[in-house]
Amino acid sequence: MLNKIKTLFFKYRKPLLFFLSLIVFFLILYDVFRYEIIFYDELAHNFLVKSLRSDSLTTIMKFITNLGSGLVLVLLSFTIFVIVKNKRKGISIIINLFLISFINLILKILIQRPRPNGFNIINETGYSFPSGHSMVSTAFYGLLIYLSYKNIKNKILRRSICIILFFLIVLIGISRIYLGVHYASDVIGGFFLSIAYLIIFIEIVPKFLKIIDDGIKR
Repeated sequence: MLNKIKTLFFKYRKPLLFFLSLIVFFLILYDVFRYEIIFYDELAHNFLVKSLRSDSLTTIMKFITNLGSGLVLVLLSFTIFVIVKNKRKGISIIINLFLISFINLILKILIQRPRPNGFNIINETGYSFPSGHSMVSTAFYGLLIYLSYKNIKNKILRRSICIILFFLIVLIGISRIYLGVHYASDVIGGFFLSIAYLIIFIEIVPKFLKIIDDGIKR
């Protein structure tokens, strides 16, 4: 019985993760519309902003948050495109970045949640939910995790890259709360929606590009 459950879970892990991520996102969105500030927003603020802030940590957090900025991610995307031999993968990375950025922009305009006020270290414009840095970084670095897992043969190198990128995603999200430009719910919502998005993207876009490429070669 246990083996059957494991087999079913492994077989349907992607749709399960997709729907679970969407459910968590919409639960957070529901709370965002109900409450101005959610209880775990206050918990994260008290811990990261009131307890941990220091000059040295602020410098580190500013550096980390820049790794999720639009300029850095665009430069990384085009650099990877130039370096990789398989141009379909490079094109997928570029499409992914611009598509997730567009989705995030539309959601911000629709939801229109104001940013936290009064304790921000850096200045940001636009609306707060979902966090653009968290959402875009999850999609961008998450796709790199997937490509690394699928294409790097050396196990130690593959695992090292995947672990580093995973923690980078988490730290970028934390940096947004620490710097006072997002609530924890903005960051968590961005994480989960981006996971759901990435599952669909990985299933559709590379296959679509392959069809186009095969058609051109014919």
